[in-house]
Amino acid sequence: MGVVNVTPDSFSDGGLWFDETTAVQHGLKLVQEGADLVDVGGESTRPGAARVPLEEELARVVPVIRALDAEGVTVSVDTMRAEVAEAAVEAGAKLVNDVSGGLADPDMPRVVAATGVPYVVMHWRGHSHDMYSRAVYADVVTEVREELSKRVDLVLAEGVTEEQIVLDPGLGFAKNAEHNWTLLAGIPKLAELGFPLLIGASRKRFLGRLLADPDGTPRPFSRSDDATLAVTALAAEAGAWCVRVHEVGPNADAVRVAAAWKRAGANT
Repeated sequence: MGVVNVTPDSFSDGGLWFDETTAVQHGLKLVQEGADLVDVGGESTRPGAARVPLEEELARVVPVIRALDAEGVTVSVDTMRAEVAEAAVEAGAKLVNDVSGGLADPDMPRVVAATGVPYVVMHWRGHSHDMYSRAVYADVVTEVREELSKRVDLVLAEGVTEEQIVLDPGLGFAKNAEHNWTLLAGIPKLAELGFPLLIGASRKRFLGRLLADPDGTPRPFSRSDDATLAVTALAAEAGAWCVRVHEVGPNADAVRVAAAWKRAGANT
């Protein structure tokens, strides 16, 4: 899944693809590099980000989705709003990626159920402005798994089918670096819930902090792509269904390496 942030303030590439033409061109480039999905979002969820008005989010994403769909691109929409999800699917989106798992907008599960498209339910405890205050766990894998399971039950009750559901442990969302690493190591346990897993580690702060300079200065987002590749390969080998990344080409190669590794292991 390649990322197209149609935003001025996303944490690693805000403003680079903010106008429609540039965003569409970037989406097409990601497909050429090997993206199976292009994830279009119009609202930053970086730590501390403020929400944008509904009409602004619609104006950002719908024209880009429509244009990419016209080019035959399989598009997902990254949104927490049911109205945006509905408009995006009407414009051609084939998947709804909701970082709140239906908690930010109670209408989201019902709307997604009506569309019939796949639905990414992410683990989430609150909006960006205060999510780190909620990063408290005794056993992060067990608690994330339990909270995701409850979300699944609730969206199923709203009419979403099991076949539509994809789960995301929400790396960085109400999680500190230790939580993120523990969740990545716990992918097999999360997969026991029985749903495909989406992993979004690309350029996140915990990678920059791992690779910090001797004086403790975190590595910039743009220089953590090699670490992202390592996470991609390990996540793919552990059974992740999809990885959400900013640089598609090298990550697609990492997935191929992981697949070859798994095939070889199955034959020994």
